[in-house]
This record gives sequence, structure tokens and C-alpha cells, in this order.
Amino acid sequence: MSTGVTGPGRAAIEARTLRTDRWWISPLVTFVVFSAFVVYATWRAFAGAYYYASPYLSPFYSPCLGDCVEGASDFGQPFAGFPLSAALIILIFPLGFRMTCYYYRKAYYRAFWLSPPACAVAEPHAKYSGETRFPLILQNIHRYFWYAAIVVALILSYDTVLAFRNEEREWGHMGLGTVLMLVNIVFIWLYTLSCHSCRHAVGGRLRHFSKHPVRYQLWTWVSKMNAHHARYAWISLFSVAFVDLYVYLLAKGTITDLRFF
Repeated sequence: MSTGVTGPGRAAIEARTLRTDRWWISPLVTFVVFSAFVVYATWRAFAGAYYYASPYLSPFYSPCLGDCVEGASDFGQPFAGFPLSAALIILIFPLGFRMTCYYYRKAYYRAFWLSPPACAVAEPHAKYSGETRFPLILQNIHRYFWYAAIVVALILSYDTVLAFRNEEREWGHMGLGTVLMLVNIVFIWLYTLSCHSCRHAVGGRLRHFSKHPVRYQLWTWVSKMNAHHARYAWISLFSVAFVDLYVYLLAKGTITDLRFF
């Protein structure tokens, strides 16, 4: 039996779409931006260098648990001797969180798999099984990656606090890198806490909100943030990459940090 747009009960329209607007712009922009980020992040993750410029640690390498440069490791180096870049030890968690994110699924399903490329536009695939089969059934572990993302966000918050120290580890420093890390961690938390899984964690499985006023208030706050989840997803993606680039340029000596005090 035919399925999808050719299934019984669907309008017999042979045209790919009747839309007259430029519907293809959104998936095209998503494809270009995501591809650029993947290329950049892959290069930086495997580089294994220029990720620490005291007191700034790149978020791609935090926490640094492998063979790290001096000053970059605040939690020890339990994976010392790891043959590849130290970033590869921990990137699986923030990457897994973003790749299984409900918004990112919609974005890359449309941009890369054309499933479907846009609303009211027929997809080129003859069959569709959703996320019920391997490998897409693994998307259901998103909630567990959210727990890991909370831990990562806490560690990045700790790194941001340390960014108020100077090279001698004395408090009272603030540079452009400190500001960038502050902006980044704010959007990291907004993206993490506006997640659908967070909304379920604080207010899910409740039969009566009236009996749980605290959780109801938390659910209300998360629900309001959830309406902007896509925006936070994009901004935090850019902020993470920008902070890493800034640290890279500092560590390489290409630029110097702008100091405020």
C-alpha cells in the first residue's frame, strides 16, 4: 500500500508543491550553516592545539581530561595518554545533546534528508518509518543526553568564573574573552533549560498541577522559554564557535585580549 503523500486519503496532487513562496531558502540556509559548523568543529576537535589562553579555555575542550597544556585542566587528567585530541573525550555529550534535540532534528531532517524539505512540500522518499527503526530510534535517548548537558553547562559555568582571574590566577581580571564567555554561558543555559526534555522533567507525569505548585511554576517558566528554543539553539551554536575561535586566535598569538581591568 502506498504511504506518505501518495497514500490513500491524501489529495491526489502530482505537483511537488503548490507553494509559490521561496520555501527552499530556509532549508538551504540551514544546510550551509550546519555544514560550515560541522567542518569548523571537526577541524578544531581533532586539532588538539591552541585551545587554552590563560585564563580562557575553549568550550570545545572543557573539561580537558586528556593530555592538556599547563593550566587547562582543572579536574585532573584521567585520560592522559589518550592518542587523539582531548576534545574527543567529552564532545560526544554536547554533540549528542544537539544532534538528538527536537529542534535540530527538524532542521537537519529538512535540510539534509529533505524529509520533508518544508511544510506542504512532498519529500522524495518513497517510504517513511519515522523514528521507529535503527538508527533514528536512537533519537529517543535525547533525555539522557540532556542530563549530561546539564553537567557540561555547569562545567562551562565554572570556566566562566575562572575567566575572571588573570594569568597569575589572581581575581579581578576582566577581558573581552570574559565577556564572550559570559554571553556564551547565558545562551548555553537558555538553550539547555528551554529543552523539551527539561519541560517534561519539571512538569511531566503530574496529574494535578494544583498539588505541585512549585513544579507547576517551573513548568510555566520552561514552557515560556521553550517557545524560543530554536532561537537559543542557533545563538548558542554561534556563541560556542565564536568563543573557541577567539581562544584559538589568542593562543596562537594572532590577537591580544582586550582588557577592561
